[in-house]
Amino acid sequence: METVLKVENLRKRFDKEEVLKGVSFDLNKGEVLAIIGSSGGGKTTLLRCLNQLVIPDSGKIIVNDDVIFDDALGKENEKNLRTKRLHFGLVFQQFNLFPQYNVFSNLTLAARLLAKENNKKNKGSAEDLKKEYARIDEEATKLLERVGLKDKMKSYPCELSGGQQQRVAIARALILHPDILCFDEPTSALDPELTGEVLRVIEGLKSNDNTMIIVTHEMEFARRVASKIIFIADGVIEEMGTPEEVFENPKSEKLKNFFNKSVEVIAQN
Repeated sequence: METVLKVENLRKRFDKEEVLKGVSFDLNKGEVLAIIGSSGGGKTTLLRCLNQLVIPDSGKIIVNDDVIFDDALGKENEKNLRTKRLHFGLVFQQFNLFPQYNVFSNLTLAARLLAKENNKKNKGSAEDLKKEYARIDEEATKLLERVGLKDKMKSYPCELSGGQQQRVAIARALILHPDILCFDEPTSALDPELTGEVLRVIEGLKSNDNTMIIVTHEMEFARRVASKIIFIADGVIEEMGTPEEVFENPKSEKLKNFFNKSVEVIAQN
């Protein structure tokens, strides 16, 4: 299988606290990786390091043979960082839509800016750029239809439910064609009714062409949709394997305790 992502000995410290303590794993094209673990264990920090929103202290990140991060190479400038971030599409917990733009503009803004930048770099004509804008608009319409929101393209974020906003955020990430689509607790800000609609959209994205990383507390969803599970505790990968291996035959005591606590929380709710 084709390896899309390779992470080697990734470390990150905030002040005196080492949050990531040497994380290493590979991800193949079309795989869905679910990252689980208790709050504060390093899940979101790992995701943000991959996306270069947080710069690791050491280690290496490689996407499709492109070195995204290597501490041996020194600090990247902001322009190079922006280019490297395009390998990833990140869907945040809190949607992060622009309130002043309607749904369609939220979807096309970054894609249009990137097209304009590429057109200038490649010395393209105004007609070339116009054609690219038309292609982006057509793709945006198809993506909104795919996430069930074509009728909301002229609506503003304040007019949408949380689940609808998150579906727009997913479509916005997809339009840039990232190598890896990342979700950081995509349902944490949603009530149970809206959680289901977002999880169904994410599950519908699973294919041989879409490689995904999902940080989630939704254990049944992780078990159903993931091809690989990573359990992170105290900044290290405590256990890694298929959903069957991790959920049905956990070896780590920390993982067993995590599952027991998860069951207790569900029972209390």
